[in-house]
Amino acid sequence: MDAITPGRVLVASNRGPVSFSRTGDGRLTARRGGGGMVSGLSSVAGQAEVLWVCAALSDADRAAAGAAPGGYLEDGGGGTGSAVRMLDIPAATFDRAYNGVANSTLWFIHHMLYDTPNQPHFGLAFRREWESFRAYNAAFAAALADGADGAGPPGPDGSGPRRPVRAMVQDYHLTLVPRMLADLRPDVAIGYFCHTPWAPPDYFAILPDDIAREVLDGILGADHAGFQTQRWADAFLDCCQQILGAEVDRGGRAVHYRGRTTTVGVHPLGVDAHELRERAAAADVQAQVEALTATAAGRKLIVRVDRTELSKNIVRGLAAYRELLITYPQWRGRVTHLAFAYPSRHDLPEYREYTASVQRLAREILDEFGTEDWNPLVLQVNDDYPRSLAAYRLADVLLVNPIRDGMNLVAKEGPLLSERGCALVLSREAGAAAELGEAALLVNPYDVSGTAQALHEALDMPAAERQRRCGMLAKAGSAVSPHDWFADQLSALDEAARRAHGPANPAGR
Repeated sequence: MDAITPGRVLVASNRGPVSFSRTGDGRLTARRGGGGMVSGLSSVAGQAEVLWVCAALSDADRAAAGAAPGGYLEDGGGGTGSAVRMLDIPAATFDRAYNGVANSTLWFIHHMLYDTPNQPHFGLAFRREWESFRAYNAAFAAALADGADGAGPPGPDGSGPRRPVRAMVQDYHLTLVPRMLADLRPDVAIGYFCHTPWAPPDYFAILPDDIAREVLDGILGADHAGFQTQRWADAFLDCCQQILGAEVDRGGRAVHYRGRTTTVGVHPLGVDAHELRERAAAADVQAQVEALTATAAGRKLIVRVDRTELSKNIVRGLAAYRELLITYPQWRGRVTHLAFAYPSRHDLPEYREYTASVQRLAREILDEFGTEDWNPLVLQVNDDYPRSLAAYRLADVLLVNPIRDGMNLVAKEGPLLSERGCALVLSREAGAAAELGEAALLVNPYDVSGTAQALHEALDMPAAERQRRCGMLAKAGSAVSPHDWFADQLSALDEAARRAHGPANPAGR
């Protein structure tokens, strides 16, 4: 485990490390969030003083934030070891920023999801949404600036925050924050990390010209910008060069713009193998293993675990399974597809319609192929984490076929937990393909027939070959732990700040 330079680390993300709910008697209870970022921060918190700034996402979150002075939560980071400031952003502003811009515009741009003959329309309504997006980002920038001064709880020895101060801004929701924070606090070293893909210039240019420039300029307020793969980093550099006219140093992996240098790095997020395996051995997961084993009744299992998200390509995945049963009839009665497609962004009509399409095709497959003694498909749309971990343990084949994905941790988690040596059918458009492609069966996510053929090859693969490939996948997927991922970004940020401002104050300037 790499050491973290002592100091104060400010983290900003839309979703924080803790969320709240109410019990039957109305009491607020805190629950730690999941994901690699929370795991990475938990390990860092013991070596640095951490403040996590996030948004209140639910009524219970808003009640907790409102009851805490300045939004600083007494519950802290839900076991992460960090202090938390939860921002109660006005509901209308949040909705326009989060649903109107972040999820309906920036997400669609970076995942290249638009039906361009019909969408998008950038008119007066969008301009109003963009003003809310600015206000939402400004609230985060102001909270980070306050956090740099040590507002809120002092350090454990009562002496207040220690220098250097570094701010780590996360993802597409907060693309304007780095520039805003740099303007407010030029003494703070700023890092930005993009968890999504980055669109190539021709597609990024769908955005209105001034908005496209503002997004890029926002990120270039950071001293260091990180991406999941070299492909996404290169696309960002291309956009900076072609849309902003910025000076791009490809060899030095840096952008020079408006008198500031932003270094650009690749920091692929991996899986905490120990934590994942420990959780997968719990009693609630074992109960699900037994239930799914009974459901499979000795048949091979093709597993997918996704949110019902447009980019995850669930409909084409189901179509490929259907074509597998048509083209390779020898698998009828010998395989079951466990498709766990959990709800996502149901505030948006496109997502409700997509969920309906998934359910409609699933019914068609069951009607076409199901028999009294064989259920070819089990579709579950209610979120159940223990059941997902159980499915990983039992999978013979793991299907991960996104249209486009920044990384995709499912592709890394499944092989780590596999007890049968699962084969991985993986979209070449997932960021994970850069690390896992050698051991996976790569597919074009739009090619349903090609995906059906890959599923057949995976099912038909000799057990020894599946075990060999699965071992390679597990090793690659856990090569960079969440702690190392976060520590690597902090190290790159420290180096960027040293280059820009000298060694006297390496991160706090």
